[in-house]
Amino acid sequence: MANERIILGIDPGTTIMGFGLIRVVNKKMEFIQLNELQLNKMDDHYMRLKRIFERTIELIDTYHPDEIAIEAPFFGKNVQSMLKLGRAQGVAMAAGLSRGIPITEYEPKKIKMAITGNGNASKEQVAKMLQQLVGLKELPKNLDSTDGLAAAVCHFFNSGRVEVGKSYSGWDAFVKQNEDRIR
Repeated sequence: MANERIILGIDPGTTIMGFGLIRVVNKKMEFIQLNELQLNKMDDHYMRLKRIFERTIELIDTYHPDEIAIEAPFFGKNVQSMLKLGRAQGVAMAAGLSRGIPITEYEPKKIKMAITGNGNASKEQVAKMLQQLVGLKELPKNLDSTDGLAAAVCHFFNSGRVEVGKSYSGWDAFVKQNEDRIR
C-alpha cells in the first residue's frame, strides 16, 4: 500500500487568502489544486474572518489534508495590518485545529528559500519555480494562491528530510552527505 498524505498550504490574508494542495505518495509530490479566497468586497473585517474560517473548513472537509503548512506573518511597519494578518492566520489555524490537523508555520524567507534557493525571491520567481516543480500549465493572475501552494511544497521539502544538527559548507558537502536523496 502506498504511503500517502495530503498537505494544505495557506497564505493568510484579509484581502486575498491563497490556498494550495499537494498529495505526497511515497515521497513523490503531486499537484492537486490552488485557489484564492477573494475578501476585498467584504467591508466588515469580522465577516472576512468568518469567511476565512468557513472556506478553510470547506477545504479540509473536501480534501481531508493530513497536515497544514501556513505562512507566518512577516513584520511590517503598519501595526494595524500586522494585527489583521495575524487574525487571519489565527482563524485559519483554528479551523485546522478544530479538525485535529497538525499545523506547521513557516517564515516567508524559509518558504522562498525552499522553493527557489533564495530567501529574498520575488512572488513571481516563486510562482515560476512552482510552475516547473508541480507542472502548472499557467499561473494565476494573483500570486496569493501560488504562495499558499509554496507553503505546502516547503512543508513537503522539510518533512522528515532535514536532520537537526547537520550543517553544510556548500552544495558539494550537502550532496556528499545526502547521496540517498539524489535521483
